[in-house]
Amino acid sequence: MRKDGLGRLQVVCGPMFAGKSEELLRRVRRAQLAGLAVEIVNHALDERHGVGHVASHSGLSVPSHAVPDVAGLVQLVAEQRLDLLAIDEAQFFGNDLVAVVEDLVLRGVTVVVAGLCVTFDGRPFEPLPSLMAIAEDVTKLTAVCTVCGEDAAFHQRVREGELPDDGVADARAATAEHVGGIETYQARCRRHLEIRA
Repeated sequence: MRKDGLGRLQVVCGPMFAGKSEELLRRVRRAQLAGLAVEIVNHALDERHGVGHVASHSGLSVPSHAVPDVAGLVQLVAEQRLDLLAIDEAQFFGNDLVAVVEDLVLRGVTVVVAGLCVTFDGRPFEPLPSLMAIAEDVTKLTAVCTVCGEDAAFHQRVREGELPDDGVADARAATAEHVGGIETYQARCRRHLEIRA
C-alpha cells in the first residue's frame, strides 16, 4: 500500500495470445515475494485450465477464486484487507466492474486487471476500454500475427459457422463471450484481420 493510502489501477490488455495472464501472474508473484496480501480472481466462465486457476497459454498457473459476476467478486473481497487484487478475464465481468474497481482503489487496494480489449471482430470490448481510461498504468500487449508474423493487436475466430452471419448486434454480443483457445482463435494484425459480418 502506498503512503497516501490510495491504491492504483493497473490494466494489462490486448488480444488473445498476447501474454496478458502471464503478465498478471508476474505481478502477482512479485507482490507475493514482497509479502503483500494478494487475492487472485478469475471469471467462472473460464474453465480452460480447470476451475480455480489463472493460467497462461505458456503453462504458468496459480490458484485463484472463480466468481460468476461482480457481486461474487465484491462478496469475496468484502472482509479482506488486501494490498493487491488481481482480476483475470475481466471482459467477462461487464461494465459493473468499473465502479467496484474504483472503490477498491480508493480504499487503498492496488487492482491489476487483465483482459481482452477487443472482441473477435475487432471492436472495443468493455469494460477494458473504460478501465484503461481511468487507470494509472496501462500495458497494452500484442500477439504475433499467424499470417505474417507482425505484431497482432487483434484476434479472430477461425472455425467456420461460429461468426454471426446476419449482422445483428445481439448475435454478436451473445457470441463475443465465447471462451476458447488456439483451436478456435488466431492472432491477427490489422492487415490480416478478416471481419465476417
